[in-house]
Amino acid sequence: MCGIVGYIGHQKASPILINGLIRLEYRGYDSAGISTIESDCLSLMKDKGRVKNLYDLEGIDDLKGTIGIAHTRWATHGKPAKENSHPHMDNSKTFSVVHNGIIENYHELRKFLADNGYTFYSQTDTEVIPNLVHYYYSKDTNNDNQKFLRAVNHACHDLKGSYAIEIICNDYKDLMIVTRKDSPLVIGKGEEENYISSDIPAILSFTKNFYLLDDLDLAVLTRNDVSFYDSNLNPIAKATQSIEWNATSAEKDGYEDFMLKEIYEQPTAIRETMGAKFNEASKCEFDELNFTKEYLSNIDKIYIVACGTAMHAGLVGKNAIEKLCHITTEVDVASEFRYRDPLVDENTLCIFISQSGETADTIAALKLCKEKKAKTLAISNVIGSSITREADYSIYTHAGPEIAVASTKAYTSQVMLITILAIYFAEILERNTDTLSQLKKDIMALPAKVEETLDLSKSIQDFSKKVYQEKDIFFLGRGIDETVAREGSLKLKEISYIHSESYPAGELKHGPIALIENDITVVSIMTDPTLVEKTVSNIQEVVTRGAKTLVITNQDVDADRFDMTIKIPKTNPFISPILSIIPLQLFSYYISKEKGLDVDKPRNLAKSVTVE
Repeated sequence: MCGIVGYIGHQKASPILINGLIRLEYRGYDSAGISTIESDCLSLMKDKGRVKNLYDLEGIDDLKGTIGIAHTRWATHGKPAKENSHPHMDNSKTFSVVHNGIIENYHELRKFLADNGYTFYSQTDTEVIPNLVHYYYSKDTNNDNQKFLRAVNHACHDLKGSYAIEIICNDYKDLMIVTRKDSPLVIGKGEEENYISSDIPAILSFTKNFYLLDDLDLAVLTRNDVSFYDSNLNPIAKATQSIEWNATSAEKDGYEDFMLKEIYEQPTAIRETMGAKFNEASKCEFDELNFTKEYLSNIDKIYIVACGTAMHAGLVGKNAIEKLCHITTEVDVASEFRYRDPLVDENTLCIFISQSGETADTIAALKLCKEKKAKTLAISNVIGSSITREADYSIYTHAGPEIAVASTKAYTSQVMLITILAIYFAEILERNTDTLSQLKKDIMALPAKVEETLDLSKSIQDFSKKVYQEKDIFFLGRGIDETVAREGSLKLKEISYIHSESYPAGELKHGPIALIENDITVVSIMTDPTLVEKTVSNIQEVVTRGAKTLVITNQDVDADRFDMTIKIPKTNPFISPILSIIPLQLFSYYISKEKGLDVDKPRNLAKSVTVE
């Protein structure tokens, strides 16, 4: 989940590298460092703490190298400390390496290298990489221009686990080698310069033309060229892909935080995700898909597999697919799915959701389903991401870059896209025609209603000021609202560090009500007209026990019964989660701000979970 950046060109590398790290700090921020090729040696400057600390390092302004690598760390092996920060060098200081991922066999490699005279100065798994490269480099007696490449390739064959790696060598002052396996890495092509990054937004201001590496590809970069090789060092050809995101999407653009900006970008993200595939007057179209009525009719089950917020979007999708298409649908957490030997075969459709498209557990679950002969469909926000290249089919949200660690616009875009997917399936199956017609009308009206919901922020902020010092907050809902309760609870945990739990409101009497006491805060979502009366009765039970209550609703309820009622626009229950989650996103945001916390970079979390 760390972030890596690289540059090779004619400009001074260090400012470009640090700027890239700042843009990638959502991937990790417990330490940072850079390494450049200077005239007489490899430089190495790093420290624990945020990327901005690099500006204070003695001598960093004196660096003149035009080739360099950089890293911002989310600790896995070894505590956050200067010695564990990247980059890492080999003992001879010939090679410098940054790495995102986990080397699972580093204990064995470390012992092998120690037995061969190498010394280690950190607790990280990464430090084995430059020393292993040096080991093979020193054994190679053929001093041609591919000696560096051969050493890197030999070392990679020994590595087990996941990695995205950038390597520079003091003996080859005009090139850099990068490679990846199960961790994200992109190469941005410029004019007589090239850029490397974990994520596209970090280098989007420099180029919109990117090379996307497949697993085990190696790329040799010079200022003017990029050469690609497979794991047997056979040359391979790659074309660039143009990414049309606007570079300003990766800037705060006047907002205090990325999270707030991204909350307010949701009307646009939803409109863009609807795009040309959705039209009220005609059937939904997915040019990427070729599902037939015969195929969908023969599906026994659909699995939706994801992690965290994406899994909550999947729960909304389950509701839509089952009710509109009459196909049994299960939602599973990716980290558990592949370890329970799921019942998947050629009559199963497996849908995988990941904003980044690089979530390690989700990719592993997808590969398992392909082995079991199931059709696989990826939903991602990033064109060319790992999950989309692994899946049989891929469709995309169009939320643009999401920088804040806590997902907002990606979630609502995922809910939008999977709902449209459910409509697409139902239209192929020729089911629920009247229901679909009304739902499509309601979807067309949704972006304007999102804007209307965002106008409620002042009331939400006022209530947040009353409860921001709470230690426990509970979220309740029934039916589709229970899925929103889960996501609202997760948002609060992520950025405010308040303990929160979500429960189906009807389950209160089966245990959780024992936790309700005077002045505890309970948040309830009520948008399903068939369940609102029952939910009101459940909330009355916590009011009776002295709870403070915040109700998010579009139904006609007696607001006087609750401490705060946020009235959102009425819409179709299938898409109500897109509206009802927005007050909860703002609720979490304002509580975190009242507590003086870093909203965009909550502790212990990173944006893309690229390790298990």
